[in-house]
Amino acid sequence: MKVIITGVTGMVGEGVLHECLSHPSVLEVLVVNRKPCGKSHPKLKEIIHNNFYELSSIEDELKGYDGCFFCLGVTSVGLTEESYSRISYDLTLQVASTLARLNPEMVFCYVSGSGTDSSERGRSMWARVKGRTENHLMWLPFRRAYMFRPGYLHPTPGLSNGHRYYKWLSPLYYLLRPFLPNQLLTLRQLGLAMIHSVSRGYPKAILETKDIAYLSKPEGAR
Repeated sequence: MKVIITGVTGMVGEGVLHECLSHPSVLEVLVVNRKPCGKSHPKLKEIIHNNFYELSSIEDELKGYDGCFFCLGVTSVGLTEESYSRISYDLTLQVASTLARLNPEMVFCYVSGSGTDSSERGRSMWARVKGRTENHLMWLPFRRAYMFRPGYLHPTPGLSNGHRYYKWLSPLYYLLRPFLPNQLLTLRQLGLAMIHSVSRGYPKAILETKDIAYLSKPEGAR
């Protein structure tokens, strides 16, 4: 498969990229960034593009892909609902709409979050915006669109974009993992689940933590 990844300069996108570059089923990875990701690999292609709201100048380079792993996102802390929506909803739908038009057989995977509000009417601002984004992504004419709702994501060792506080959380993660299997995931599991969603599919459009963990397993181990 050939895939596009956004957000690889963040922790989640970097972890997903790492799994794609090491996976034998992924033949080519295109990353679209505002700044260079600083990585080199025979499978990797990179487009530096400053304006994700206007993609017409790079449309020809976005054709011919089987999957998109959309890992681009920002925290809602300190933002108004309008400002947060401008990034989390408007930008996401602009990119996704373009890709659906160029690659109608594409599988689109969106990194949302545990607690996202599909009703769009809850008290939590970020959850409402994410819910609206999910709902509209599922209306686009992709082959399939999957909404990934991880809770805690444990970083992949050796990568550079993990937050500093994760080194203090690592002992706690390994202690709690046997008791909270439906709340804790690794970035490796998320990346593998995304790859498998393109190659195998999944019966649900919205994947909670336990679904992501299940889909990440080798086919014979499920």
